[in-house]
Amino acid sequence: MKKITELTAELAAPLIAQRGCTLWDVEYVREAGTWYLRVLLDKEGGVDILDCEAISRALSDRLDELDPIEGSYTLEVGSAGAERALKRPEDFARFLGSPVLVKLYRAFEGRKEFPGVLSAYDPATGEVTVDVKGRAYTFGKKETALVRLRVEW
Repeated sequence: MKKITELTAELAAPLIAQRGCTLWDVEYVREAGTWYLRVLLDKEGGVDILDCEAISRALSDRLDELDPIEGSYTLEVGSAGAERALKRPEDFARFLGSPVLVKLYRAFEGRKEFPGVLSAYDPATGEVTVDVKGRAYTFGKKETALVRLRVEW
């Protein structure tokens, strides 16, 4: 049996493509006792509220029709955002040279957060390298809690 996120991605893909968007990620998480099914979008020039509304309505209807998820949940459709998390190897490849924030599970050299520029990613090992003020830091997949894009003002 497929995971809820995989099934939702398959159902959502054609609906998302019809609006000229791409699927960034699907999350199924429990927060404060409520299950949330989040569908995150990307689009050249940016995702707008009309994209989110149209995709949400169409996907909600499709999910109601097939009823693949037991229990209640809240469907949320939105933009992946300017400071989106990088998860897949292709995300890292696409954003090499971009400002990122690397968050660690445990402190390294007295801190858990390393804002810098994504300078390398090894898809075989999951190691990520970030350049922080001229110094390169490489972190393994198991020690890295999150890597997300960072907007500089």
